[in-house]
Amino acid sequence: MARTPAPGTRDTILTAAAGLFYEHGVRAVGMAQVVEAAGCGKNLLYKHFPSKAELAAAYLTLSRREWERSVTEALRWSADPAERLISLVTEVAESVQRPGYRGCPFRNYLTEFPGETDEPARVAEAYLADSRAQVNRLVTGAGGSGLLADRIWLVVNGLYSAEPAQAQVAVDWITELVRGDA
Repeated sequence: MARTPAPGTRDTILTAAAGLFYEHGVRAVGMAQVVEAAGCGKNLLYKHFPSKAELAAAYLTLSRREWERSVTEALRWSADPAERLISLVTEVAESVQRPGYRGCPFRNYLTEFPGETDEPARVAEAYLADSRAQVNRLVTGAGGSGLLADRIWLVVNGLYSAEPAQAQVAVDWITELVRGDA
């Protein structure tokens, strides 16, 4: 008779995998490592996540939910689109300065698996497209142009690979661009 998994088993596995994937990269982490980190059996892992691609997609979906929660919190303090743009860039700048920062999980996945069209790649690409659309909406709401949206998106992308000490420079530059001080 099969045992009934403990409540929260799926979340335990996903949390363990997320930590490993973020620290080492999806490609570098084997399912045996996830089993060991989660403290579960291989059969239980595969019951919840039949393939590594499904586990990676769940990891990226979790990452998206966490990021959207932090962005929502950062943006809730202002109704002004210009201030919201500055808040968005500030949130990115703060995230890249946190201890243990190892890059954007979505960009990391797409870099590890260039040209891939699997479910994790679709999750990552959808996140990036939605993030870009959010920047475009905020720029439009602030009366800015497509060129301004392109510039802000370029800075946001740059933040993910820049030295953490440069984060404040990016925030200052976006503030100048958005407020028209440049």
